[in-house]
Amino acid sequence: MYFTKMQGAGNDFVLIEAINMKRDWSKLATAMCDRHFGIGSDGVILVLSSKKANFRMRMFNPDGSEAEACGNGIRCLVRYVADTGLIDPKAKEVTIETLVGIRKARLLRKVSKVTEVQISMGKPRFEMKEIPAQIKPEEIVPVKSMLTHKIKIDSRELVLNLVSIGNPHAVYFTSEPVASFPLTQLGPRVEHHPIFPARTNFEVARIASRNQIEVMVWERGAGETLACGSGACAVAVAAHLQGYTDNKVDITLPGGALTVQWDGTNEILLSGPAEKVFSGEWPE
Repeated sequence: MYFTKMQGAGNDFVLIEAINMKRDWSKLATAMCDRHFGIGSDGVILVLSSKKANFRMRMFNPDGSEAEACGNGIRCLVRYVADTGLIDPKAKEVTIETLVGIRKARLLRKVSKVTEVQISMGKPRFEMKEIPAQIKPEEIVPVKSMLTHKIKIDSRELVLNLVSIGNPHAVYFTSEPVASFPLTQLGPRVEHHPIFPARTNFEVARIASRNQIEVMVWERGAGETLACGSGACAVAVAAHLQGYTDNKVDITLPGGALTVQWDGTNEILLSGPAEKVFSGEWPE
């Protein structure tokens, strides 16, 4: 089985052209994503045919679970189909079918080389059933259209800003450098907190300025990652609704920077680098 490894701001994926292929993808993703005995990645992405868009994407986490959405994964897929000639070399837009709808991507080029991929991540959602979250009515703290909920883990209180970007996110704002936050200890406990029936992605963010945020991410099903596209979008949305930032913000993550634009009403735009790391063959 041939594969290509891609990365966007350090968020890395194994891409497989899986048209007409049948496998136990959950089991295979667990094996491939292992960084000691496999290829090593934050997920496996299948490039599939679609009747609704140019391509269809499925994405499996290292624990074998299937993700509804993955911003950096879509950007890597789009860069892959552009570089391998699966689309017209002059194409400026590509559509990708995901579990949460069609996502549009713009290819930004210098001369003929793709340098950046910008995707529309859809509109953020804030209803409890859409996140999903299970919170008692008396415990809900609304911030404009966003839910904010306080949880306590051991002696630490975390005020979580809840939003769905097609997948669930809980954003915590801190005034301390994010590197000092005990993410590996608290990340799993937030992910599996009882108020999240489908688990959640967890972002720790520090506002640096009106147009820059420092972020670390604990991804559902993957653990701590160097970047997360949908997580960057969730942070930008939460910060905008809290009044911390303007419409366009740079999200600085351990693996690099992503740019998010959101005007408070329309779809979120996510842009950043997406690059090939290497290709190889997986022994079956």
